[in-house]
Amino acid sequence: MRKLKRRNKKGMGTVEMVIIIAVLVALALVFREGLMAYAGRVMSFVFDDSRITGAFGG
Repeated sequence: MRKLKRRNKKGMGTVEMVIIIAVLVALALVFREGLMAYAGRVMSFVFDDSRITGAFGG
């Protein structure tokens, strides 16, 4: 039987990470409007001072 040579997979992790980052950036660009609107709603909810009900003695 013939022995199979093992390939050097040293750079595989780097290539995979670059591909994953590229896909995430592409998705962010495609859904930019929706993501910005969602982030705005979340930030306004988190930093809304009118939701404080006097828990800190105020």
